[in-house]
Amino acid sequence: MNTLAGKTKIGWREWVRLPGLGIPRIKAKVDTGAHTSSLDAQVIEYFEEKGESLVRFEAIYGSQKNRKSKICTARVVEHRNVTNSGGQIEERIVICTTVQIGQVSKEIEISLACRKNMKFRMLLGRTTISHDFIIDPVESYLAANP
Repeated sequence: MNTLAGKTKIGWREWVRLPGLGIPRIKAKVDTGAHTSSLDAQVIEYFEEKGESLVRFEAIYGSQKNRKSKICTARVVEHRNVTNSGGQIEERIVICTTVQIGQVSKEIEISLACRKNMKFRMLLGRTTISHDFIIDPVESYLAANP
Protein backbone atom coordinates (compact mmCIF):
# COMPACT_ATOMS: atom_id res chain seq x y z
CA MET A 1 0.00 0.00 0.00
CA ASN A 2 1.35 3.40 -0.99
CA THR A 3 0.64 5.73 1.99
CA LEU A 4 1.44 9.18 3.26
CA ALA A 5 0.45 10.08 6.82
CA GLY A 6 -1.85 7.04 6.91
CA LYS A 7 -3.58 7.98 3.65
CA THR A 8 -3.66 5.82 0.55
CA LYS A 9 -2.31 7.34 -2.66
CA ILE A 10 -4.70 7.15 -5.62
CA GLY A 11 -4.59 8.44 -9.18
CA TRP A 12 -6.98 10.74 -11.02
CA ARG A 13 -8.94 7.63 -12.05
CA GLU A 14 -9.35 4.36 -10.20
CA TRP A 15 -11.13 1.02 -10.33
CA VAL A 16 -13.56 0.75 -7.42
CA ARG A 17 -16.14 -1.73 -6.11
CA LEU A 18 -19.67 -1.02 -4.89
CA PRO A 19 -20.39 -4.24 -2.99
CA GLY A 20 -23.62 -2.94 -1.44
CA LEU A 21 -25.03 -2.51 -4.93
CA GLY A 22 -23.52 -5.72 -6.31
CA ILE A 23 -21.21 -3.87 -8.71
CA PRO A 24 -17.90 -5.77 -8.78
CA ARG A 25 -15.83 -3.17 -10.64
CA ILE A 26 -16.42 0.28 -12.07
CA LYS A 27 -13.99 2.86 -13.42
CA ALA A 28 -14.32 6.12 -11.48
CA LYS A 29 -12.88 9.57 -12.04
CA VAL A 30 -11.58 11.37 -8.96
CA ASP A 31 -13.21 14.81 -9.03
CA THR A 32 -12.11 17.26 -6.34
CA GLY A 33 -14.49 19.83 -7.82
CA ALA A 34 -17.50 17.66 -7.00
CA HIS A 35 -18.79 17.63 -3.42
CA THR A 36 -20.71 14.33 -3.64
CA SER A 37 -19.86 11.20 -5.60
CA SER A 38 -22.12 10.39 -8.54
CA LEU A 39 -23.17 7.18 -10.29
CA ASP A 40 -24.69 6.63 -13.73
CA ALA A 41 -28.26 5.52 -13.12
CA GLN A 42 -31.07 4.96 -15.59
CA VAL A 43 -34.77 4.13 -15.13
CA ILE A 44 -34.89 5.64 -11.64
CA GLU A 45 -38.02 4.60 -9.73
CA TYR A 46 -38.77 6.13 -6.33
CA PHE A 47 -41.07 4.17 -3.99
CA GLU A 48 -41.93 3.57 -0.33
CA GLU A 49 -41.98 0.25 1.48
CA LYS A 50 -42.83 -0.22 5.16
CA GLY A 51 -42.56 3.54 5.67
CA GLU A 52 -39.05 3.71 4.21
CA SER A 53 -38.13 5.76 1.11
CA LEU A 54 -36.37 3.58 -1.45
CA VAL A 55 -35.15 3.87 -5.01
CA ARG A 56 -34.76 1.21 -7.69
CA PHE A 57 -32.52 2.01 -10.62
CA GLU A 58 -30.41 0.50 -13.37
CA ALA A 59 -26.75 1.14 -12.58
CA ILE A 60 -24.62 1.29 -15.72
CA TYR A 61 -20.97 0.25 -15.61
CA GLY A 62 -18.35 -1.28 -17.86
CA SER A 63 -16.85 0.21 -21.00
CA GLN A 64 -18.71 1.62 -23.97
CA LYS A 65 -17.93 -1.62 -25.87
CA ASN A 66 -18.65 -3.90 -22.90
CA ARG A 67 -21.61 -2.12 -21.27
CA LYS A 68 -23.02 -3.83 -18.20
CA SER A 69 -25.95 -2.98 -16.00
CA LYS A 70 -27.48 -4.09 -12.74
CA ILE A 71 -30.86 -3.38 -11.17
CA CYS A 72 -30.17 -1.98 -7.70
CA THR A 73 -32.33 -0.97 -4.76
CA ALA A 74 -31.16 1.43 -2.06
CA ARG A 75 -32.51 3.53 0.77
CA VAL A 76 -32.93 7.21 -0.12
CA VAL A 77 -30.88 9.50 2.12
CA GLU A 78 -32.39 12.68 0.69
CA HIS A 79 -33.24 14.65 -2.41
CA ARG A 80 -30.47 17.22 -2.93
CA ASN A 81 -29.82 20.10 -5.29
CA VAL A 82 -26.57 19.40 -7.14
CA THR A 83 -24.75 21.56 -9.68
CA ASN A 84 -24.12 19.38 -12.73
CA SER A 85 -21.11 19.52 -15.07
CA GLY A 86 -22.90 22.12 -17.19
CA GLY A 87 -23.30 24.44 -14.21
CA GLN A 88 -27.06 23.84 -13.91
CA ILE A 89 -28.71 23.03 -10.59
CA GLU A 90 -30.74 19.82 -10.63
CA GLU A 91 -32.45 17.79 -7.93
CA ARG A 92 -30.98 14.33 -7.46
CA ILE A 93 -31.71 11.34 -5.29
CA VAL A 94 -28.85 10.59 -2.88
CA ILE A 95 -28.21 7.10 -1.54
CA CYS A 96 -25.68 5.67 0.90
CA THR A 97 -23.64 2.56 0.09
CA THR A 98 -20.21 1.01 0.61
CA VAL A 99 -17.35 1.80 -1.75
CA GLN A 100 -14.05 -0.08 -1.86
CA ILE A 101 -11.01 1.69 -3.27
CA GLY A 102 -7.96 -0.53 -3.00
CA GLN A 103 -7.89 -1.75 0.60
CA VAL A 104 -10.14 1.04 1.92
CA SER A 105 -13.85 0.34 2.39
CA LYS A 106 -16.22 3.04 3.61
CA GLU A 107 -19.83 4.17 3.55
CA ILE A 108 -20.39 7.07 1.16
CA GLU A 109 -23.21 9.14 -0.26
CA ILE A 110 -23.79 8.89 -4.01
CA SER A 111 -26.11 10.99 -6.13
CA LEU A 112 -27.87 9.19 -8.97
CA ALA A 113 -27.58 10.89 -12.36
CA CYS A 114 -27.71 10.16 -16.05
CA ARG A 115 -24.05 10.04 -17.09
CA LYS A 116 -24.54 8.25 -20.42
CA ASN A 117 -22.74 11.00 -22.32
CA MET A 118 -19.83 11.10 -19.89
CA LYS A 119 -16.59 9.15 -20.24
CA PHE A 120 -16.75 7.89 -16.64
CA ARG A 121 -19.81 6.13 -15.19
CA MET A 122 -18.85 7.26 -11.70
CA LEU A 123 -17.28 10.28 -10.03
CA LEU A 124 -15.58 10.17 -6.63
CA GLY A 125 -16.27 13.52 -4.96
CA ARG A 126 -14.47 15.32 -2.13
CA THR A 127 -16.55 13.82 0.68
CA THR A 128 -15.48 10.33 -0.44
CA ILE A 129 -11.76 11.00 -0.82
CA SER A 130 -10.94 13.80 1.62
CA HIS A 131 -10.02 11.86 4.76
CA ASP A 132 -8.53 8.62 3.45
CA PHE A 133 -6.69 9.45 0.23
CA ILE A 134 -3.93 11.52 -1.33
CA ILE A 135 -4.42 12.15 -5.06
CA ASP A 136 -1.61 12.02 -7.59
CA PRO A 137 -3.12 13.90 -10.56
CA VAL A 138 -0.71 12.46 -13.13
CA GLU A 139 -1.13 8.79 -12.19
CA SER A 140 -3.94 6.30 -12.79
CA TYR A 141 -5.06 3.11 -11.06
CA LEU A 142 -2.68 3.24 -8.09
CA ALA A 143 -5.10 1.44 -5.75
CA ALA A 144 -5.15 -2.35 -5.88
CA ASN A 145 -7.37 -3.62 -8.66
CA PRO A 146 -10.60 -4.92 -7.03
